[in-house]
Amino acid sequence: MNETIQRLYVTGYQSYELGIFNEKDPRVKVIKNVLKRELTALIENGLEWVMISGSLGTEIWTGQIVNELKQDYPEIKLAIIFPFEGFGSNWKEHNQLYLSELVQTADYVDSVSHQPYQNPGQFKNHVNFLLQHTDAALIVYDTEYPGKSKFFLADVEKYQERNSYELLTITMDDLENSSDFGDSV
Repeated sequence: MNETIQRLYVTGYQSYELGIFNEKDPRVKVIKNVLKRELTALIENGLEWVMISGSLGTEIWTGQIVNELKQDYPEIKLAIIFPFEGFGSNWKEHNQLYLSELVQTADYVDSVSHQPYQNPGQFKNHVNFLLQHTDAALIVYDTEYPGKSKFFLADVEKYQERNSYELLTITMDDLENSSDFGDSV
């Protein structure tokens, strides 16, 4: 890490991309523990804000981890920046509950577009906003298992051509090599 990362966007696989349809799936514990380890190291090096968009999977789990970390690191803040108003309102009730719980505990919540979903351009504007308002991104992603995050990754790489922006990754190998992996399979 070159400079201190103060504002970090965390994203990655959505739960369905990993075949996870239940929060009790043992792989969730592995992912959360690796995220917690990475976030803890960043907090200890000066991280102040973690931003998520509220997507199911990596982002919701990250929000839950940040809330846990606040017990030991009360200075860490969670921001949820939705791409548009009403994001997640068409999800199943139990998924809406996870998002609602995070919204209630977040330190900052807003939407880039203050309109309901209208077109894909709202997602592009959202990504541009996140890149301009964070110092780095942490992405749970592996090039061998592409998912929707490959589009964000391409946007980051394009942004890096003209801007200083750090990209941190957690790969499948990182997850499999975590000390929790053997306990969960």
